[in-house]
Amino acid sequence: MLDSTGLLSSVNKRCDMEIGLVFPHCHIKNSPVMRKITSQNARFIMKGNDLNLMLMVTSCAIGGTLQYGYNLAIMNAPTIFIQNFVNETFRERWDVQLKNYQVTLVWTCIVSIYSLGGLAGALIAGPMSITFGRKKTMLLNNIFLMLSSLLALTSRAAKSFEMIIISRVLVGINAGISMNVQPMYFGESAPKHLRGAASLSSAIFTAFGVVLGQVVGLREILGSEPCWQYLLASNAIPGLIQLLTLPWFPESPRYLLIDRGDKEACINALRRLRGCEVQRSELDEILQEQAEAKGLRPSRPWELFADRNVRWQVISIITLSSAMQLCGNDSIYFYAYYVFKESGISPDMIQYITICTGTCEFTACIICNLLIERQGRKILLMGGYALMTVWAIVFTIALCFEHKVEWMPYLSMACIFTYILSFGMGPAGVTGVLPTEIFSQTARPAAYMIAGSMMWINLFIMGMIFPFLVSELGEFCFVPFAAVCFLSALYVGLVLPETKGKTLSAIANEFHKLNYRGQDKQGLPAPQAQYQLGEVCHSTAL
Repeated sequence: MLDSTGLLSSVNKRCDMEIGLVFPHCHIKNSPVMRKITSQNARFIMKGNDLNLMLMVTSCAIGGTLQYGYNLAIMNAPTIFIQNFVNETFRERWDVQLKNYQVTLVWTCIVSIYSLGGLAGALIAGPMSITFGRKKTMLLNNIFLMLSSLLALTSRAAKSFEMIIISRVLVGINAGISMNVQPMYFGESAPKHLRGAASLSSAIFTAFGVVLGQVVGLREILGSEPCWQYLLASNAIPGLIQLLTLPWFPESPRYLLIDRGDKEACINALRRLRGCEVQRSELDEILQEQAEAKGLRPSRPWELFADRNVRWQVISIITLSSAMQLCGNDSIYFYAYYVFKESGISPDMIQYITICTGTCEFTACIICNLLIERQGRKILLMGGYALMTVWAIVFTIALCFEHKVEWMPYLSMACIFTYILSFGMGPAGVTGVLPTEIFSQTARPAAYMIAGSMMWINLFIMGMIFPFLVSELGEFCFVPFAAVCFLSALYVGLVLPETKGKTLSAIANEFHKLNYRGQDKQGLPAPQAQYQLGEVCHSTAL
């Protein structure tokens, strides 16, 4: 096992050499000038570290999870235009005039195929992240994006709606890979006290992608009939930004040392992300995880289901990843247009008011980023789902009495914003952080494959069944969502342990009590925590 003291010594020697190059007159290590440099630069190094991490997160997320929210939002504006394009294509090819339900069926296929592409991306994200690494996988992922943009851009000239369908599959694969690999990359690159904030930035950029897609989709920009093909191809711009900037940042230090066994590359990555002040506790944690993973190959998803050591970890990510899609947050946008119209807002103004819903979720994710290292993951998850339960019930009551009480439409409109706020401040951000924190390096890619698959499968299911829920349940269509939110809050409160500021061994000890409940006294070995937790810094500079 590599000694962390040796690693630190190597790093410090490099720092001494670099300082000597900058200050050649300081030949004596303990001279007053050198002591002054050391003391004055401690805070500067920490600020530089936060800046390096922030730039890396921004570069990766612009071409990563931002694409998920952006490609969901940009499909709202050109709905009528693409439906007309499909109808015209059928008429020119086969001299057939499609009926309304047939056009709707093709449109539903175009929209829903995005989820199936995301599922495919989630399934290949694990093997790609193991083979190519986290950073290189994000860069290679842009191949799917560029092909998608090219097909969307040329579909109108080629008079082929099939190209749009293939384009949506490819951009779905891009989003599926990003949603899995990016949180893994951030969680493995960030220091422990910023791990939650860094991973949560994935949700922030997803919400920002929704807002950006809503803005770009305005009629005054690209949401008009002559420009819809440019709107669908505009997702190439964030991908180009990522291709130009991400290569300048290092690979995940944990991947370099644990998966590839490259000690020198790990040291260089830590130096670039942390500066010269490499903390021994951080090195100890990586080295301990390397020792535990020595001789083990990366786990496969089906192996996690059979491994009792991670039974409740797997149950947790399946439950919470499914709940994030089944809680009804995406469905609330379906009712937004109807509720805003009933509140007296003119149809021309609704597209601008709808931007406020995306902005609401974006703001909530930023607030969650500021709170996650102070309040912890558990309280945000449980509180978010509990509040969503309350707002779903109030929204149902408001829908029932909207034609009997004059001010009920305004209550419905308030419920839309509070529901989205509650989702953004808890489930939207925290859910993506958990697989990084509760699984080891060898099991993490498989865990993200399971979590991502559940998310995309449930997104597809919701897209298919929600119209039937509306038609069958009417005003009570949000009652099932209230039940999902209530059960999720109950599960988090009773089962999920807090992970804030804890090492992987400490978290493993918490889950060991669940996985082997009542059997510790029979001699079953418990995971060992070999180091003490230090004080957690509450900085959320990201």
